[in-house]
Amino acid sequence: MHDFASARELMIETQLRGRGISDERILAAMSRVPRERFVSESFRAEAYEDHPLPIGAGQTISQPYIVALMLEALGLSPQDKALEIGTGSGYATALLAELAAQVFSVERHPTLADNARQTLAELGYTNVKLFAGDGSLGIPSAAPFNAILVSAAAPEIPGPLLAQLADGGRMIIPVGRDDSQQLQFVRKVNGQLIVSRGELVRFVPLISERS
Repeated sequence: MHDFASARELMIETQLRGRGISDERILAAMSRVPRERFVSESFRAEAYEDHPLPIGAGQTISQPYIVALMLEALGLSPQDKALEIGTGSGYATALLAELAAQVFSVERHPTLADNARQTLAELGYTNVKLFAGDGSLGIPSAAPFNAILVSAAAPEIPGPLLAQLADGGRMIIPVGRDDSQQLQFVRKVNGQLIVSRGELVRFVPLISERS
């Protein structure tokens, strides 16, 4: 029987704290969410390793450090309404649900959306609404959002997502092509967008039905 609890705490100390993740709310959330529930049985022994894992439909669950880094950039508060683009397995969705008041999440692959919805329900998350569809369009009917987490790389930041960001809101998104992507952090201040760039990353592409 694999000791997931010990593996989870080791991940937090070595992969997160050890690399400078210091937001205690994020560290506590990652100690509560059972990452092993969001990967297939054949990969559960690797759930807390320092690398991405396949989750089906050609998609992956990001390494824990990248998830934590993106969440820390967003600076979530317990009152926030968050939008996630790219539900995937639902792991980051669960973390958002721990950190924000409401979470809206969009997944392009209906099978992944259904699996994530079931896992999140089994774990008792009631503040998540999950949709299957084109993530580049966001969810206009639920906007504006205080925070937007995009877990797929776009060649440029989609306009609809910028439009759905509340004033004072924050977005983190990987931008670039397959071989060259960089995290971009966007803050909307008095209607103006302030963009800063972060780490080089490798994400699956954000597929837009508009292109």
